[in-house]
Amino acid sequence: MGELARWRAQNWRRVKSDGSDGGPCGTSKNKKNPDRCLPKSKMNSLSKSQRAATAKKKKAAGAKGKQFVSNTPAARVSLKIRKGK
Repeated sequence: MGELARWRAQNWRRVKSDGSDGGPCGTSKNKKNPDRCLPKSKMNSLSKSQRAATAKKKKAAGAKGKQFVSNTPAARVSLKIRKGK
């Protein structure tokens, strides 16, 4: 399975600043400062306040012009690379 197919299989979702599900990743209306995206499984494993914290961190740094903003420690996503596949 290719990397793009693997990414799509994770069902990435937008996280709004209040911690709620904003729909599929890539559908943010604000293209200059988009919402935080997380895989659905990671999003469901976090509390609403943890989701809101990582989304607010992304929005605050994005407003200052930062393009890449790391997740909060609780929301960190590990990308496991499989050898030979």
